[in-house]
Parts: sequence; C-alpha cells; structure tokens
Amino acid sequence: MSPITPPKPVLLVALGGNALIRKDQKGTIDEQFANLRLPMRQIAQLTATFRLIITHGNGPQVGNLMLQQECCPDVPRLPLEILVAQTQGQIGYMIESTLDSELMAMGIVTQKGLVSLISYVVVDPKDPAFADPSKPVGPVYPEDVVPSLPFPVKKTPKGYRRVVASPKPLTIVEQKEIRQLIAMDFVVICCGGGGIPVIREGRGFCGVDAVIDKDLASAKLARQVGVDIFCIATDVAGVYLNYGTPQQRLLPRLDVRAAENYLAQGQFPPGSMGPKVEAAVEFVRATGKRAAIGPIENLAGTVAGTHGTQITLEP
Repeated sequence: MSPITPPKPVLLVALGGNALIRKDQKGTIDEQFANLRLPMRQIAQLTATFRLIITHGNGPQVGNLMLQQECCPDVPRLPLEILVAQTQGQIGYMIESTLDSELMAMGIVTQKGLVSLISYVVVDPKDPAFADPSKPVGPVYPEDVVPSLPFPVKKTPKGYRRVVASPKPLTIVEQKEIRQLIAMDFVVICCGGGGIPVIREGRGFCGVDAVIDKDLASAKLARQVGVDIFCIATDVAGVYLNYGTPQQRLLPRLDVRAAENYLAQGQFPPGSMGPKVEAAVEFVRATGKRAAIGPIENLAGTVAGTHGTQITLEP
C-alpha cells in the first residue's frame, strides 16, 4: 500500500499594480503582458511546491476606465463597483493566459488547472472611509492642475492622485468556492482590485461606489481559506525604516509587535507601505503563520525567506 502524500501548503501571492504597469510606462497592453512574464514565470515554478492563490491590484486600470468614461459624455457612466468587476475580468485574463504560457514552456500542460473568479467582498455601509476618500487610483497629476480637477485628489508618495473611498473588507463572499478549488489543486486568481465592494441587503448584496485595498482583502481571504504563507509582491526590496531618506534601512525580519509600533509612529505611509504591513500583521497575528513583503523581481526568494521582509509572530 503506497503512502498517502500530504497536500501541498497553500501560498497566496498578492501582486501590486507594478506587476502590470511600471513607473514611467504608458500602460499599453503590450507593456502589461511583458511585465507579467517575470512574476508568472516564478509562480509557475512555485506550483511544484505550493497550491496557489493569486490576488492583484487594479489602481491604474480602474483609474483609466474612469478617465475614459469622463471623456465621452454620450456613453452612460458606470458605477465604480462595475469598473472593479471589469478590471477583475481584464487582469484575470492577462494573468491566466501569461501563467498558462509559462507552464506550457516548462512542459506542465495538463497537471494544473487555472481559474479566474469574480469575487465579492462585503463592507460596512457605515465605514468612515465613505466620508473620507483615501484610495489612490489612476495617474499622477502635476501639482499645478490639481485645483482644477473635478474629483478628490490627495498627495501620495508617488505624487498627486485621484482618491476614492476604501472601506475595510469584512468577509469574502466566495471563500467556500475558493477553498474547494484550492483543494482540487487549481491555481485560483481572485479578489482582483480588492474585490467588488458590496453591502448586505437582506439575503442579497448591493454594490457600492468604492475600491477595497487589495492587500487588506488578501489578508482577509488568507485567513478565511487557510493560507500557509501570505506573500505581498511590490516594487521595492522590502519594508524600510525612514524610507526615502539618507537613513533608510531595510528590515529583513519584523515581528508583529515591532511592526505595530512602527505603524503607530507613521513609519509606513497609508498610501504606500502602510496597508501592506497592516495586512501582513493582521494575517500573522490571527494565524501565527508567516507573511512576507518583497520585490516582484525575486518573488521566489521572498517566499523562501531569503529576500524581502519576513513578518512573524515572535522576534
């Protein structure tokens, strides 16, 4: 009688917007597909060791859709939750097709199934974020044009950007389906752009005008489906103290208590590293498992613990 092979651990990889559009790029489809090849090649290799969940941002894409709508008054405008749904389909297709190509290049054609799942995320209609838009979407604007823009704008670490409401995620509606797909060894692409924000209305749901932070939604998903490692891929080498100053210092290791202290000190800006560290801390404190934040160029090293910042429960 052959021994029973234990199931592979579950890895959730949260891809930032830079996975598709890099700094100083226009964001053409050709650029986005080209940018995806590196992380998808690494994720294809990771399928040998892990069951995979992939989440992703959508700030540049949903911002572009908002701009396109505003340029054509003859076409009825769509609410923000519909634009989030559109980008889930768009980016899910791009990730899925690029990953499929990388798997085939490695000779893995039929062993893995890929599925992109349109995902709802429940939020509180009384969340204070609705009264204070803070989530950056779309391009960076020159400071001199900001007073003339017809929508809320805030200064972010990257410059002046349009902001929309960003309520906290409460639960992932499709968590049961995601658990079932992972158990069947599908690679699941879900919670794109933080998920479609909805509120409960009786036994049903109603979409709301907002964008949920994808790292916070990813952490919630990771807890609810039983992820073993939570990895956030970004465009910097990891979590820094005093970032952007001559005193900046990369933190290879970070425990949750120290991370919470640094957050309280304002070390990690809310429009940049703040939500990533907050999401990692939430996952680690709730599960006791490991989270990591590291460069998309070395996703495999970040997962292995040799690159990026490893966030753990104890020092």
